[in-house]
Amino acid sequence: MAAYVARRLLAIVPVLLGISVVVFLVMHLIPGDPIVVMLGEKAPPEKVEEMRRELGLNDPLYVQYGRFLLRALQGDLGRSIRTQERVAKEIAGRLPATLELTFSALLLATFFGVLLGVIASTKQHSLWDNLSMVLAVAGVSMPVFWLGLMLIFLFGVDLRWLPFSGRLSTGVFLESVTGLNLFDALLTGNAAAFWDALRHLVLPSFTLGVVQMAIIARMTRSSMLEVVRQDYVRTARAKGLSQKTVIYKHALKNALIPVVTVIGLTVGRLLGGAVLVETVFSWPGLGKLAIDAIYARDYPQIQGVVLLIASGFVLVNLVVDLSYALLDPRIRYQ
Repeated sequence: MAAYVARRLLAIVPVLLGISVVVFLVMHLIPGDPIVVMLGEKAPPEKVEEMRRELGLNDPLYVQYGRFLLRALQGDLGRSIRTQERVAKEIAGRLPATLELTFSALLLATFFGVLLGVIASTKQHSLWDNLSMVLAVAGVSMPVFWLGLMLIFLFGVDLRWLPFSGRLSTGVFLESVTGLNLFDALLTGNAAAFWDALRHLVLPSFTLGVVQMAIIARMTRSSMLEVVRQDYVRTARAKGLSQKTVIYKHALKNALIPVVTVIGLTVGRLLGGAVLVETVFSWPGLGKLAIDAIYARDYPQIQGVVLLIASGFVLVNLVVDLSYALLDPRIRYQ
């Protein structure tokens, strides 16, 4: 197991290196000058040229990339062209918001996706099966940004049940410990801040998770239909075990391997989808930071955010691979 993990961790290095090269080249091929964006189109040419020299943007691309790579290996992602703050510091300040949104959406998608999939598979061709699959297809078909706007209009503007921007209401104080508002509210015993943070989280997490919930539901149904036809399931039923025991203790565990694979891929999709959702709901996370950096042609910020998301995606896939051995004792990693 240890040797397998070590090999997988080593394999991450060329993957991240390749991603960094692609992102670096693509960003520099996009039309537009970050210095002009920062100083304005009416800035004196000599001022623009002076700023370009200070930031090293006149150097050849391979020199700029080499400088970025050497700094990244030391944990330094450079300074933002817009704010002159360290990129690592800005990412660290935005990361908790994205993690809170992503894992809330993942929890929502996994719980209801697996539940709908199990119900559909155990009541095949029934009203519940057809209804759950219609909801799944509808969830897959809806664009995230459109769903977010519709939820804002219905629950935020029309009914005024839920807030639709930011993480906390104005006037609500919360001492920051980890940056995760729900967790910090529990740690500090701040019930008012907890419920306020939870209300702010409902709409964006549902918007982000609903598409993945539909995908998980469809995969769970398909996998469960295959498993419940196996001989050991029929044997368990013949022994007189209850339907609940047969489904949740015997069938579901063996049907989870392809579902877990989908859930692992879901994390990557959620991190990517967070860019749109955070923009729609003005959520101060990495997605919003990336969008603002793209508009400003802020190369260091964009590279830092993409590298972080790519690293998280690769590590999650490693965790998913290791979880197979827990679900199926026959799987061994040498």
